[in-house]
Amino acid sequence: MTYTAEIYREFTFEAAHLLPNVPTGHKCGRLHGHSYRVEVHLVGSVGDDTGWVQDFGDLKAAFKPLEAQLDHNFLNEVEGLKNPTSEVLAKWIWDRLVSELPNLSEIRVRETCTSGCVYRGA
Repeated sequence: MTYTAEIYREFTFEAAHLLPNVPTGHKCGRLHGHSYRVEVHLVGSVGDDTGWVQDFGDLKAAFKPLEAQLDHNFLNEVEGLKNPTSEVLAKWIWDRLVSELPNLSEIRVRETCTSGCVYRGA
């Protein structure tokens, strides 16, 4: 019997940024850092033989080059992240993973314990 499930893998990285488009005096306009948490979600049919949607190792391998660009870096200097809000970062990650992970269903970016963004593609 074939059925559908959603899987995810969480990644963490440390990075600094500032938001150049906020009003003068806004705290996010100053250089600061976050301990980011990113969830990469996939939806698909569970394989009859494998019993999974996709190997979690595939998610890890797909995210590895992005982690190298983001971890312990200044996000504003990363190509495509001149205004690195959580929303922009979530779409940036999606755009770089969707071709390798065609069952991609959602990217969650948390920049603090209480604040984040969910992006589900366009």
